[in-house]
Amino acid sequence: MQLQRPSFIQEQRLRMSPQIYQSIKLLELPIVDLREKIEEEIERNPALEVLEDRSTVSLDEAVKPLKEEDDYFELGSDSGFARRGGDEASDEQRRFIEGVPSRPETLQEHLLWQLHLEPVDEELRLICETLIQNFDEDGFHKEPVELLFRDLPGGPPSPERIGAGKKLVQSLDPPGTCTADYRESLKVQIGLRPDMPAGIEDILDCLELLEQGRFTEAAKKTGRTEDEVRLFFDRIKELSPFPGRSFAPADVRFVVPDVQIVKKDEDFVIVLNDEEIPVLGISPFFMKIAEGPRKGNRVTRDFVRENIREARWFIQSVNQRNHTLLRVSRAIVEFQRPFFIDGPKALAPLTLRDIAKELGVHETTVSRIANGKYVQTEWGIFEIRHFFSNSISGPGSGGSQYSKEGVKEVIRELISAENRHLSDQEITGLLAKQGIPLARRTVAKYRGELDLGSSYTR
Repeated sequence: MQLQRPSFIQEQRLRMSPQIYQSIKLLELPIVDLREKIEEEIERNPALEVLEDRSTVSLDEAVKPLKEEDDYFELGSDSGFARRGGDEASDEQRRFIEGVPSRPETLQEHLLWQLHLEPVDEELRLICETLIQNFDEDGFHKEPVELLFRDLPGGPPSPERIGAGKKLVQSLDPPGTCTADYRESLKVQIGLRPDMPAGIEDILDCLELLEQGRFTEAAKKTGRTEDEVRLFFDRIKELSPFPGRSFAPADVRFVVPDVQIVKKDEDFVIVLNDEEIPVLGISPFFMKIAEGPRKGNRVTRDFVRENIREARWFIQSVNQRNHTLLRVSRAIVEFQRPFFIDGPKALAPLTLRDIAKELGVHETTVSRIANGKYVQTEWGIFEIRHFFSNSISGPGSGGSQYSKEGVKEVIRELISAENRHLSDQEITGLLAKQGIPLARRTVAKYRGELDLGSSYTR
């Protein structure tokens, strides 16, 4: 019979205290979230107080009393710029006007404005407005046209009137909207262009082959010569298969950089954005109670001391977060110096392990401090994770001297500077001339990650 006997085992375990957990969480917070966390902690812990908050301005500082000589200028509508002389005032006014945010015009607004200038009867105008309001971001129908006019009070208009409305909308700028898909859109645009060669519509069913450079197969399928197919394809590139996308709203995100890197002389200065972070300290009132005579209420004294201890730990965690962020930023500058000198295309392969080994910390610490934080450079604002990029020859920083993100920037420059639409094979050849060996399918993959269309869709 087996007997159960008590035994002792000695082992090491890491128990995560609430303070350590809080310190780890603070490492992950970007500056906006950190400020919210500080405000929550101030409300929760009465021993913690703000000694200085440089992110706010008092009313007395914001509204300064005017001098008598300024009163005259205040009467004008341009008083803010009138006090400055000549060119300085003009430049500042121009920058102010250009900096005022404006809402971009939508596709529907652009088309409706043109429609109101057309001399059409009320019924046809209503048909066109209904069609326009049914567009998606590409300018195509969301719902089938036959369903749009089914429930009108006076009954649906005749098919001839609906066809006339579609034809009118299709001719507005941008041409080719009010269609079912990109093939119909291209067909409509070809019909609106009298300079298009006869028979060009024949290749609309072979666009996938042409996009892949398979001109011989497309020629056999359409019964045209290969030269004709190439000519038709070049003319098709002049059209827009998705006419509404030029009015699609941009996905704009506003971020506050945690770090700013400025080039000064031949070196770089790393500036922590501490203006958004208030200076914290311990309440003198709580300190007085904690250091007072022991004859007082023990419960009160324990409460005060516990809150002071938590406040000190929180302040230490915030300072540790800022210190680690500066160390990581300094190491990134040393590893990515070519980037800060020559721009994004000079980004070198870099991994979290490289920075962790340099600083003597764990990779997860570097990962947490880089999570969701941004750095402002002379080349723009980048997420800190942007500076960690694998080599094009494989994972890690070993192998090729070219990083994936750096090569993607080179591809972006080639496409933006192209006089004609370059195919992926042509981009591969241009990269090879610069000493960057890359397969055509890899070029296509990187181009897709940059959200850049193929030579046809561009």
